[in-house]
Amino acid sequence: MPRALLLLIGIALLCLLPQCLAATLASGNTVFPRGLTDYPATQGSSLPETLSERIQVEPFNLVATLIFLLAIVHTFLAPMFLRLSHRFERRHQERLAAAGRSPPSASPRGEVSFVAEIFHFLGEVEAIFGIWVVPLLVAITLFKGWPMARDYLAHGLNFTEPLFVVVIMTMAASRPILKCSERAMALVAAIGKGSPAAWWFSILTVGPILGSLITEPAAMTISALLLAQKFYGRSPSAKFAYATLGLLFVNISVGGTLTHFAAPPVLMVAGKWGWGSGHMFMDFGWKAVLGIVAANCVYFAWFRREFKNLAISATGLANGPAQVQSPDKPVPSWITTVHITFLAWTVLNNHYPALFIGGFLFYLAFLQATEHHQGDLALRPALLVGFFLAGLVVHGGLQGWWIAPVLSGLTERPLFFGAALLTAFNDNAAITYLAALVPGFSDALKHAVVAGAVVGGGLTVIANAPNPAGQSILSRFFPAGISPLRLFLGAFIPTAILAATFLVLR
Repeated sequence: MPRALLLLIGIALLCLLPQCLAATLASGNTVFPRGLTDYPATQGSSLPETLSERIQVEPFNLVATLIFLLAIVHTFLAPMFLRLSHRFERRHQERLAAAGRSPPSASPRGEVSFVAEIFHFLGEVEAIFGIWVVPLLVAITLFKGWPMARDYLAHGLNFTEPLFVVVIMTMAASRPILKCSERAMALVAAIGKGSPAAWWFSILTVGPILGSLITEPAAMTISALLLAQKFYGRSPSAKFAYATLGLLFVNISVGGTLTHFAAPPVLMVAGKWGWGSGHMFMDFGWKAVLGIVAANCVYFAWFRREFKNLAISATGLANGPAQVQSPDKPVPSWITTVHITFLAWTVLNNHYPALFIGGFLFYLAFLQATEHHQGDLALRPALLVGFFLAGLVVHGGLQGWWIAPVLSGLTERPLFFGAALLTAFNDNAAITYLAALVPGFSDALKHAVVAGAVVGGGLTVIANAPNPAGQSILSRFFPAGISPLRLFLGAFIPTAILAATFLVLR
């Protein structure tokens, strides 16, 4: 089925290529991508008519969206690629064993299977959008020329958010910050005597709300690491594991709305619409807290029997292979204070790469100077997530031609659900960014699009910028890869609860 789908889309692209090239050359347009205000006015036209007219004006719109669609389909096929990778690796090792070839001392795995590694790379969700940037660049070069493709990447896009996420994730995953956050959540977990259920509830409540202070990517990193240690290491059932993952993604997405600087979709509009932290808390924050607690309570009651099994197995966990433990040696308070200062500097200067990257270099020097109090530098997961977001920025910059008309043609309630649905297929920050470009949005419509975008931020891995960070940290607890469908099902109930909270309390 995937091969047939790829073949059909490839044939369609080949058939469209001559017409698109001719139309592009005839248009003589030198601006790429075409601005949303550069399309002819379409007042009175239906949505299909508007989209059809925009494709005629800029034929490359269709090509860019088809490539984006392929990337989305690829994310759903990622587990299949991982399974194929494991199969090819087993066959490779069997051939080596049959030939009597012992692995070299430098490589415990033996000779690496090139095919297996390629399929493993294709199965990394964090790499998918970056992979599909390559055919996108080829398409832009064919239709527009290499200078325009080069300038689109170098000057037409803003990669501040991916860079910020790499830095904040790395800092948040440090041992001093993790220990400090663990102590804060332990205060809540102590109410339940530190049981697995108490830790589960504490992490999924305090962690997301903490995101309003330290940003959502940092909160996702800390919450996922603590869930790995306190919950996933105890081998919950697959159903419970996916329910918790979906709940984590949804709670993080709405948990950053207590302030105006922590959630990427809010950052995109706060300055232009004049929203401060006071407005965010009164319009979104307190509702988000109520919704988070309500969703946690529903899943807590649903899986109450499984919590008992986790508590029984907790006594034998210390020597279990899945336990994630950090060194017991305490971290001096002054080192933790310095880490928090670096974290605060990064958050306060999140729009200025020169400042937060410069601070990151000083941070790396401090890590080396206090190495005996630090853990391993968790740079690889942060780089993968940054790569994912950078790829999403590249593709998302070419999707405004259809997203903006969809948003501008909706009233308040349909806009809320439309934003939540579109968020599942595109980063919610891109949805709110495009909404900010639509003229004449009333306060009610502004609220609806932001609320819908944050509520839908847990349905898929690509729905919210911090989600790939959580997947990267927790993917090892899902040996066959994280299923997009099961993630969606796990996130659906908390999404519905948060949606009802924002709609009823409006």
